[in-house]
Amino acid sequence: MWPQFQSSCQINDVHWYPQSVEAQIMTQSRERVAVAGGAGFIGSWMAKSLKADGYFVVVADWKENEFMEADEFCDEFMLCDLRQMSNCIKLTEGCCDVYNFAADMGGMGFIQSNESVTQLNTAFMIRLLDANNPGLKESDAWPAKPQDTYGLEKLCSEELGFAYMRDFGFYFRTARFHNVYGPRGTWKGGREKAPAAFCRKAICSEKDFEMWGDGGQTRSFVYIEDCIEGVRRIMDAKDLDVCVNLGSTEMVTMNDFAKLALKMAGKPDLPIRHVQGPLGVRGRNSNNDLILQKLNWEPATSIADGMRKTFDWIKGQIEGEMATGQLEDISQYCVSKVVQQTTESLDKLAPK
Repeated sequence: MWPQFQSSCQINDVHWYPQSVEAQIMTQSRERVAVAGGAGFIGSWMAKSLKADGYFVVVADWKENEFMEADEFCDEFMLCDLRQMSNCIKLTEGCCDVYNFAADMGGMGFIQSNESVTQLNTAFMIRLLDANNPGLKESDAWPAKPQDTYGLEKLCSEELGFAYMRDFGFYFRTARFHNVYGPRGTWKGGREKAPAAFCRKAICSEKDFEMWGDGGQTRSFVYIEDCIEGVRRIMDAKDLDVCVNLGSTEMVTMNDFAKLALKMAGKPDLPIRHVQGPLGVRGRNSNNDLILQKLNWEPATSIADGMRKTFDWIKGQIEGEMATGQLEDISQYCVSKVVQQTTESLDKLAPK
């Protein structure tokens, strides 16, 4: 599973896959960076980009990446729970930069059914901040009224980061992602986002196309490569002491989004069947005035171009399952489902 690593060892509850002897020699001249949650969709793409630019990349996550081998996106991998301080200290030791993507996450079918679980994501941020500088002043407060606890967790993490920057002098950068999508991400099982779910349904559906709600909901989406470029630009920006949106201004209704996927599947006339299900906010789009002002840049990939790449990759995944006999009932891919949090990944890490 980890071809570049010569051995593995367990330190407390950390399954650590160290670098090879050859890699250790090469590391001496490379800057070390950490990516928390680096086996997830965005995290693995970020780690891959950093490694390609010559950084020595250490990734930590509580699960392994199902679409990439470890040596494709990192130099060392820690299979561990980052809610434990000792693991965060080990991850960040000797690193010039730390990128945090650690979160228990999914699409709307997961978010609205696991609000208490998303609150725990704040623990990842707190542990990573405390790994180097403990303490937070009580006077740091902020007014906010997010839609739900999912939004509250994000705002809390932002303010914690800026408070630590003020108190301890290290730099902190943060962005608000607007629906990141692309190849090599979750596309089935209930945690997938709308773009992946729509591609899968368009490919597999023959009678009709199932959709939660009336389809009038609006969203903007940002392609994964634009997201990674944006994060790199934000991380390198000087004197950026505010949070910026990282998303596209190209807004689309869910009905039109489904029609785009169906057109790619060669089924433009397939009817859309609206059913009850989690919806999220009625409308959401990214305002890019601030990121343009601060960075003179914004995401450029169109929905049509990004969806084509995503569609082709998911189609390949489905065809691969069919060719190997893994997919016995294609109808299961024609519907979305609401999922509840499970603890299998963490159970495997628990001390025996």
